[in-house]
Amino acid sequence: MEKTAISGHPRTLIQQAHEELVRIRPNRDASLQAWLFYYERSAALYDRIADTDPSHKLEAQYWAQRERDHARGIAARMRTASSARRRRK
Repeated sequence: MEKTAISGHPRTLIQQAHEELVRIRPNRDASLQAWLFYYERSAALYDRIADTDPSHKLEAQYWAQRERDHARGIAARMRTASSARRRRK
């Protein structure tokens, strides 16, 4: 594991995941599809950490559920937008 410059402590898998997900996070004005993909990918990553890092299992499960909740919210917005477009036709 790598050490952080500040603390000198090894970074955990979950810290590495947070850092990577911040790096690939879509811009605020990205499409709903881009955000949905991001949150689904994030949830899957945290699920893998929960399965492989017993010392951070509960924390990873929390983050996975949080990202799934975001993905569900985005999917609902997409369905609402799609329904509104169909009604206008």
